[in-house]
This record gives sequence, structure tokens and C-alpha cells, in this order.
Amino acid sequence: MAGSDTYLETARRVIGIEARGLDALQTALGSSFARAIDLMLSVEGRVIVSGMGKSGHVGRKIAATFASTGTPAQFVHPAEASHGDLGMITKADVALVLSNSGETPELSDIIAHTRRFDIPLIGVAAREGSTLLRLADVAILLPRAEEACGTGIVPTTSTTMTLALGDAMAVVLMEHRQFTPDHFRAFHPGGKLGARLAKVRDLMHREMPLVSEDAPMPEALLAISRKGFGVVGVTDARGRLSGIITDGDLRRHMEGLLSRKAAEVMTPKPRVIAPDALAEQAVAMMNEQKITCLFAVSPDGAGQAEGILHIHDCLRAGVV
Repeated sequence: MAGSDTYLETARRVIGIEARGLDALQTALGSSFARAIDLMLSVEGRVIVSGMGKSGHVGRKIAATFASTGTPAQFVHPAEASHGDLGMITKADVALVLSNSGETPELSDIIAHTRRFDIPLIGVAAREGSTLLRLADVAILLPRAEEACGTGIVPTTSTTMTLALGDAMAVVLMEHRQFTPDHFRAFHPGGKLGARLAKVRDLMHREMPLVSEDAPMPEALLAISRKGFGVVGVTDARGRLSGIITDGDLRRHMEGLLSRKAAEVMTPKPRVIAPDALAEQAVAMMNEQKITCLFAVSPDGAGQAEGILHIHDCLRAGVV
């Protein structure tokens, strides 16, 4: 038990130190941050992010966040850059170079390349007057902050501040570009994020079981069995969805069922959803109503069904 208390005490100390570093970063942000944003918005190419060691790991994450939120970006490893990858950095790009010390020797070729070809350079470092910050077009100086390791030699607070700085840049750029959930969905078609942002029209079936109101019930039964959804939609004379026939409707009208018309058996004004609604919303509606299918009907007032969505389609896509 004493060991557990010690673990928690250490963990809380580390988080507290890093939190103070983030507070210092928030206070220290100034005009250089704004100039860096203007620079990234002004270039026609990509943001090329680079860093060595822990700064490199943070740089990969920053580049990935930029790229997925509407700012074209790529991480270039400084060691690989010295062996041919400098060609990836063009005059249309802007370089974002990360180094806690600002003196990382492996970055020298990238820095020299940006100076030689007049490629805009944003430098991020924690040492004022360091080579990186002196040569950068825009120099962002990280505030002095205690590393959380206790010895001052393990990058902890410094990497947390750099990562937070990158997130701040990404969100500012994202908001300026008016990046929407639809854009985000286009960059995240797979995984849980893609599933959460999937729309009904992405999953719905456009070949639907439909019959007219005056269709005899034998025809409606055939439509139910052929399509495999367990339901059939019923349309009026103008082609609008006016009702739906389910297993429950069939059981309620068993007596003389085959002699009836679809309009006599259907449940009128069924629950529907818009094709542009999130599939997550459709699942919530189906769970609430204890149903397995929803017709997707355009909200433009025409009332015509555009597709049908089954709960299984959502589950297969990871929408829960």
C-alpha cells in the first residue's frame, strides 16, 4: 500500500510540473506565434516538420495533426534529409523545425537548405540565442520550465510544451480554414472516428422495398421477402412515402390479409431520417423506437424515400 501511495505521489508531481510548464507556455505566446501562423497560411505548399530524437517523435504527431485537419504537412527526418530527402522540401513549403536546445547537429543540413533556397523557416526551441532561433524567419522561444524527471535530463515538460504548441497551431489553422466535421470525415474514413462521422447516405441501400398504397398484399409480401429487410415502404400516388408495413402490421391483420390493400395494413407516417443525418443519430433513433430499419427521406418537402438503412449496416460500419 505504501508503494502505491509513492507511485501516485510521483505521478501527481510529474503531472503538476508539466501543467505548470503549459501555464508558462500559454502566458509566453506572443507575436512570434501569430507570425508563424501567417507564414503557414501564406505558402502554397506544405508545412515540413522536422526534429531529432524526442522532438522528432513530437514532430511526427504535429505533422499528422496538421494533415488531418486541413493543413498539408509532412514529417522529414533530419538524418534522411541529409541523404536525399532534402529534395522533399521545396520553395513552395514552409519548414517547422523543433529542437529543445536549438543546437541539434543533425538539423544543420535542413536549416542550411532553407537558407540557401529562401524557404521560410519557423524555429521552435527553449534556448534563447541558439543557432536555430537566430537563423529562423520566425523564432518561437519556449519558456523556461522544469523537466518533470527530477534530474533535468529527460525531455518531459519540454516535449509536452512542444506538443501543445503544435496542437495550438493546428487548431488555429483549422479554425481559420473553417475546417468542418465533413472535411474531417473525408480524411478519416476508417476507424472509430470515421464511423462516428458516417452519414446515413454513406450506408443506406438505394434499392428499396416499395409498393403503392393500392398494391394487393400478396405483392407487398413478395417485396418484403425479396429485399430481406423485413419491411416494405408504401408510397402514395405522388411517390411519397406514406407508410410502412412490418411484421407487426402483418400479425395485426392476419384475418383476411391476402384480400387487403397495402394502405389498409400499413402504419402511416413512419419514422424516417434525412440522408445527411449522422448514422450515429439513426442508430439512436432505432434503439429508442426498438426498430431495425429506417427509410431515408429527403427533407426538402418532396417526401420521397431515397434509401433504407438497417441496423446491421451501422453495426458493420462500427457505428454503435
